[in-house]
Amino acid sequence: MTGVPVTRALLFDFGGTLDAEGVPWKDRFFEAARQEGLEVPQPEFDQAFYGATDSLEGRIPASAGFGETVERIAAGLASRLRREGDLLRRIGDRFTNDSRRQLAESASILSRLSDRYRLGIVSNFYGNLQAVLDEAGLSSSISVAVDSTLAGCKKPEPRIFRAALDVLRVEPAEAVFVGDSLRRDMAGARAMGMRHVWLRPEGAASNGGSCCPEDPVIARLSEILRLDL
Repeated sequence: MTGVPVTRALLFDFGGTLDAEGVPWKDRFFEAARQEGLEVPQPEFDQAFYGATDSLEGRIPASAGFGETVERIAAGLASRLRREGDLLRRIGDRFTNDSRRQLAESASILSRLSDRYRLGIVSNFYGNLQAVLDEAGLSSSISVAVDSTLAGCKKPEPRIFRAALDVLRVEPAEAVFVGDSLRRDMAGARAMGMRHVWLRPEGAASNGGSCCPEDPVIARLSEILRLDL
């Protein structure tokens, strides 16, 4: 009788997972903007945000860390929304400070997990993921970081997950993916045959979606430490 495969590796999303408790960058930027008094309809803000972030792919220096990445997004938003640069810089600073607090906690969590598992990060990012992880203090705990811009494919495409699994030398059934996006993270992992953990804040709207009944849903990243994976 074949038993359940032993979990040898954990893969994590980055944005919204390691720097927040399941809240995407766009939504966090919009909330920071609201708190700083920027009144923009969300559809208009969303369009500007996507334009600002898409423009970074392959164009931001590979050496740019987290703070510089956020500064460039804020500058892109200022241009597209036709708002003062100082206001958008304050919004970016608020976003960065909140993120850094969570990243410090995530660094501690990954350090503890690295004693039991091989760890990796798979992210739809801009070409500078490694520098961001270095700045955040996450690099020492992980064995692979796959950046979609450098990999030439994005989640939920199977190739980006396979790139990480190959480096870790594990099969999909031996790995668990942790992320906040149903469409990119959970669906992508499921298609690869990986078990998955959905990071979904308590009270957050599911947008009509649901994850697999047999896979855990957590409200805080630290809950991963208590799961029997």
